[in-house]
Amino acid sequence: MDTTLERFKADVIDASMQTPVVLDFWAPWCGPCKTLGPMLEKLEQQYGGRFRLVKVDTDAQPELAQHFRIRSIPTVFGIVNGQPVDQFQGALPESRLREFIDRLLPDAGDVEVEQAMQAIERGDHPAAIGHLQKALAADPANDQALLLYAQLLLQDNDAGAAQAQLARLSPAAMQDPQVQELLAQARRQLEEGVAPPPPGLLERVANEPGDLQGRLDLARHYIGQKAWASALEQLLEIVRRDRTFGEDVGRRTMIEVFGLASAQPELVSEWRRRLSSVLF
Repeated sequence: MDTTLERFKADVIDASMQTPVVLDFWAPWCGPCKTLGPMLEKLEQQYGGRFRLVKVDTDAQPELAQHFRIRSIPTVFGIVNGQPVDQFQGALPESRLREFIDRLLPDAGDVEVEQAMQAIERGDHPAAIGHLQKALAADPANDQALLLYAQLLLQDNDAGAAQAQLARLSPAAMQDPQVQELLAQARRQLEEGVAPPPPGLLERVANEPGDLQGRLDLARHYIGQKAWASALEQLLEIVRRDRTFGEDVGRRTMIEVFGLASAQPELVSEWRRRLSSVLF
């Protein structure tokens, strides 16, 4: 498509926020432009909408040519998120054009992760898992895909598979408190044979550690499963973060759990000690 000064923001800047734009400055009298233009148009079709070709006739739009400091044509820019990120001059062979375009495109794994996140928002976990598996096939070291996949596996009560995904994270990602919490959750599920929490609850707490109501809901789920250690961990974190939340509901509920778990005195003693260390 051809653009003008008036339409440039919508055609190029705004559009590049969603899809990379290849911006081709050309003129009707330019010989190399007659070779380059059709090749770019063909590639736009072959790439199936993964980038957008926008053309500027420098004779008809001198202001745009001046703004981009065009000295010779054809000159082609790659625009991503409203900014020029790459450029070349002259008519390149198709192989070089493909290399230029490929540098502008998001990683295939990242695209699948984005689609997985959209599926999670819709509550379509099978579709999300499918996208994450594709992301990991494209990039087995994609930390974001590994983390999301592990979260979904934990929600499906497949703690062993979740542990396997988390073990593949990079050393830097393994230091993230969210990852450590998920690892602990996986270990507890394996030890206790706990049914999965309500859909989205574990992910909610992992993504928002300060969500105390979410932690309380998770603790109550574990209490119902008699998974005392898992419940006490969530309750202690509530006490640690905000004693005033729910009129000290974290501490009060911990005391209730101590009574419920009286058949496991070692566990109760350990968690009483942890509570005391937080309180005093």
